[in-house]
Amino acid sequence: MRHPPVLPAPARPAFLRWASLALGLAAFLGGARGADLVGARERLLGGGYAEVIRAAQAELRTGAGNTEWSLLLIRALLTTGRVAEADAALQEALGRDARSLRLRWLGRDVAFANGRPEEAQVRLEEVRQAVRNSPWMYRSPPDLVVFGRAALLLGADPKEVLEKIYATAQKADPRLRDVYLARGELALEKHDYALAARAFEEGIKQLPGDADLLAGRARAYAESDRKVAQAALAAALERNPRHVPALLHTVDNHLSAEAYAEAEQGIAAVLDIHPGHPEAWAYRAVLAHLRHDPVAEQFARSKALSAWPGNPRVDSLIGEELSAKYRFAEGAAYQRKALASDPQYLPAKARLASDLLRLGEHAEGWALAQAVHERDQYDVEAFNLVTLRDTMDKYATLANEDFVVRMAAPEVAVYGPRVVALLRRAHDTLAAKYGAELQRPTHIEIFADPRDFAVRTFGLPDVAGFLGVCFGRVVTANSPASSTSPTNWEAVLWHEFCHVVTLQLTRNRMPRWLSEGISVYEERQANPAWGQRINPAYREMILGDDLVPVGRLSAAFLAPKSSRHLQFAYLQSSLVVEYLVARHGLDALRAILQDLRDGVEINAALARRTVPLEQLEPAFAAYAREQAERLAPGLGWERPEAAVFLEEGATEFAAWERRQPDNYWVLRAKAQRLAAAQDWAGAVVPLRRLVELYPHQKGEDAAHRPLAAALRSLGDTAGEREALRRWVATDDEAVEAYQRLMELAAADGAWAEVRENAERSLAVNPLVPGPYRQLARAAAAMGDESAAVVAWRTLLQLDVPERAELHHELARVLLRRGERTEARRHVLLALEETPRFRAALSLLRELGPAPAGGLAP
Repeated sequence: MRHPPVLPAPARPAFLRWASLALGLAAFLGGARGADLVGARERLLGGGYAEVIRAAQAELRTGAGNTEWSLLLIRALLTTGRVAEADAALQEALGRDARSLRLRWLGRDVAFANGRPEEAQVRLEEVRQAVRNSPWMYRSPPDLVVFGRAALLLGADPKEVLEKIYATAQKADPRLRDVYLARGELALEKHDYALAARAFEEGIKQLPGDADLLAGRARAYAESDRKVAQAALAAALERNPRHVPALLHTVDNHLSAEAYAEAEQGIAAVLDIHPGHPEAWAYRAVLAHLRHDPVAEQFARSKALSAWPGNPRVDSLIGEELSAKYRFAEGAAYQRKALASDPQYLPAKARLASDLLRLGEHAEGWALAQAVHERDQYDVEAFNLVTLRDTMDKYATLANEDFVVRMAAPEVAVYGPRVVALLRRAHDTLAAKYGAELQRPTHIEIFADPRDFAVRTFGLPDVAGFLGVCFGRVVTANSPASSTSPTNWEAVLWHEFCHVVTLQLTRNRMPRWLSEGISVYEERQANPAWGQRINPAYREMILGDDLVPVGRLSAAFLAPKSSRHLQFAYLQSSLVVEYLVARHGLDALRAILQDLRDGVEINAALARRTVPLEQLEPAFAAYAREQAERLAPGLGWERPEAAVFLEEGATEFAAWERRQPDNYWVLRAKAQRLAAAQDWAGAVVPLRRLVELYPHQKGEDAAHRPLAAALRSLGDTAGEREALRRWVATDDEAVEAYQRLMELAAADGAWAEVRENAERSLAVNPLVPGPYRQLARAAAAMGDESAAVVAWRTLLQLDVPERAELHHELARVLLRRGERTEARRHVLLALEETPRFRAALSLLRELGPAPAGGLAP
């Protein structure tokens, strides 16, 4: 999640996240055991703040002045924004119990809430002095937790605080919620989410239903498991519907999903509890910024800073949320404002480093990341970044006026030029199509290790499932070397470069669905085999209940029901773009992007350039269903019950065959059964029918692969070759088909087909030698000696055993090109590898004596 403390400490403010709210009641649950006090605590945990205030005030008027009641009262007053009253209550309480460590600690929050950060520092010093002067007085578990928190702000080693202070407190009182909250907050501050989750879950086992612990668990899982996070958040709000940190978390989620009306409702709910809550007003400033309403933005920011004008958390939060919307330049500007208020505010420095690195301002970004690490060596994200920088310093660079491509040095030598050529084509196609003037250069970083990609992209090494990410001017991508399944890297880079165009064209002011939709749409425009298209599963989803209204489409990327639903969000977004272009024209789409650049909200832009959303949504839904119905219309799509496909369902299966001989599911099952029985001739019949009626299917479920395999088993080479050709025309990741076609075409001397499929294969994996060998042979046979030289030289960059042969082949091509000196050099290298290589010796004799001053044999 993204909302640390409203009230950071001047000494080391980066750690005090949720100091006055997220930790809830962390400083006062030990002590008195009276029934009234226990009930008041429960009411406070459940959101009964007004009741607690009344009860505490009555008790303090009539009772003996129990400090526990004072703590309850002050916390309730702070939570509801009655900060001046909280200040007065604190002074009265200290007058009665000047030695209370927990009162002094809570006094820091009171001081921050009243805009007196210097006084907060005094309270911290008072805690230090009290423990130093009378350590024997402060050995209770709650006091130990306060001491641990203070020690962290005063520079103590976090590991020692965990192991020597918090562990002691937890052992002494396993039901002390303070210690679990303190442990979890410390881990969250260091971006160690697994450690944070463990702390909160241990606390929940002891104290089930605790809203603060549940809200902490939601934060711990926010980036790794949204379902767990959402369940924890819902449980926190069920326990306490007025739990401010949980409500702010929901605001954050709604912002991420571009559900701005719902975000405003969440803000209003917080302000109903605490009318001056700084974070709530900061979120309102974010909403105003996204609406392009600078007056409202400035008003909300002023309200957020009204109690404490120098609070760095306000500007840092605004900047953080803008960066989460890919507004990195605007986010960086707000982080600079936060640092102007407090140059030592570490969260702003860390966030600014991240923003700058995503803006391509690498020198300042890396320097800031290093400074954050030096200041806090336990911060996981900062450590990961400085470690990554050491790795990236060893990367090789290819640069021209438009691109700076950074890759692992061995990979640059193999396919770096292919990357640059692909990017040039994408630039020339897409920038011209959308009329974009791009900032120069675009930075492309390709990582051989997926953990390095994740650190560069997300700050953490264990984020999987992404092929590439674009920030606007910077693209990060996984190398083909890291792929566990065939992935067309050319399509990935084309997709990401389309983001470069549209994000820069709109100044990053576009909803996610439109950004992703255009990129997937442009994949299909560039190559019919690229990109997603409607398949049987998506057909069922479109014709069922899974089509998402356009106005809520961005939310489908945030919390999808499954990985299939996430991929469906990409497909549906591309279909919306396809529909807009088909019905309203490319000019309308370009005009929408320009409107977004000018600050027009997406629904208003759609209405201005096409039709209002209430008309667009049903019209698009009809279009999508029409496209789904058009999928292989000659096939029957009614899906039989699962029992029909079991052995005991043979009679029903036969009945289905008679009734619907061209049913997709029946044809597939029949082909699978016949292939399993190795009845290849029988299997060919339903497989050919599937390919005939559904020729454009791609992926594992397509009939192309089993049809080619069956024909090969029958020895029908001509039929196999035709099946393979149809397969590769529709599937951009059919590596085995490319390889087999190269073999068959080479045997027939069909070198153009060899070359075409070698290129297709290299678009999936450019780091294997086979396609380069075929490409070299094909190019040479076709008289394209330049391409042959490049292919042989690339092969030499790979770790292949037959280097002597490669040098010899390269030498032969160079000789035909008249490059005798280079040819001689490679002949000698071949002989160096294999001194008795007869063909190389013969070629050396053909080259004749070396010229004076030249290479000698």
